[in-house]
Amino acid sequence: MITLKTHSVNETKELGRKLGKLLKAGDLVALDGDLGAGKTAMTGGIAEGMGINARISSPTFTIVNEYPGAVTLYHFDTYRLTGEDDFLDSGLDEYFDAGGVCVIEWSNIIDGLLPENTIRIAIVGTGDVRTICIDAPEAFDKLIREALDGGL
Repeated sequence: MITLKTHSVNETKELGRKLGKLLKAGDLVALDGDLGAGKTAMTGGIAEGMGINARISSPTFTIVNEYPGAVTLYHFDTYRLTGEDDFLDSGLDEYFDAGGVCVIEWSNIIDGLLPENTIRIAIVGTGDVRTICIDAPEAFDKLIREALDGGL
């Protein structure tokens, strides 16, 4: 597990950019944290790192936004869902095998449905300083550590 601190929204986005450059089709990123913790800012950075030049907004009411690129980004917000059955009944699990990168805000709501190789990111704090914990499969963990070697 990697634990680090960011000291601004821009640093949180920069971390997302570094992660986005490492992601490939089929990867799934689970983001959790309080309201205002920076989940959408992180996702915006991930999109930029993936080469997607779009305004990223939280899909709170639409549940999922699609951002096409060399690899499509599927950005979920499961905050309004009642649980795993709601996610499955909506057919949203089909995105996991759609050949893109899935980033899921409020992923704890569907935790039991997430694949074993999910990259889990917890963001703690809502002010300028945030503690970010990244728990990733071993191979991805190594890539993240290398990407962060020079800092944010």
